[in-house]
Amino acid sequence: MSLSDLTHPDDDALLARLTDRLAAAAAADDLLDVAYRTIDSPLGTLLLAATPRGLVRVAFEIEDRDGVLAELAASVSPRVLEAPARLDAAARELEEYFAGRRRRFDLSIDLTLAHGFRREVVEALPRIGYGTTASYRDVATMVGNAGATRAVGTACARNPLPLVLPCHRVVRTDGTIGAYRGGHDAKVALLELEAA
Repeated sequence: MSLSDLTHPDDDALLARLTDRLAAAAAADDLLDVAYRTIDSPLGTLLLAATPRGLVRVAFEIEDRDGVLAELAASVSPRVLEAPARLDAAARELEEYFAGRRRRFDLSIDLTLAHGFRREVVEALPRIGYGTTASYRDVATMVGNAGATRAVGTACARNPLPLVLPCHRVVRTDGTIGAYRGGHDAKVALLELEAA
């Protein structure tokens, strides 16, 4: 194949087939440590990544895609490859969530990117029910460290699995929205989705 072949109108289909073949070969040889794909959502394009243990990262469109992939390569494994099929279940569950048909995720997750207190916080987030919120102080109390409100905020800001581990449900004590990895508008949209 020459470079001129890559300017054919079927470039996207050809690239998809080549990507699928490469992913299948890497998986067959146990060389696929981190698979990723993108999906369209009401919040923009989301990047999903998974290890053999489970979903390891959900990244928003406002995050630097190359930076996210570099973070995965440095922190998880340099063997990162676009392999959409490994993330079919995550994509389906997220689509169901955005359509209002899913209130809880049933995915295997890999918390390799969360450590120490931050990991305790993100593990506690699913206890905040769909359509409800909790304050940063409430979450600090939930994990047994009532004085760690700011640390909870940092843990939520660095949550590697937003949406699945619902840090968007954590708000300030006065009820105002607070910051969010996906941006203020995304947090408002998620809270409105769950309130409907």
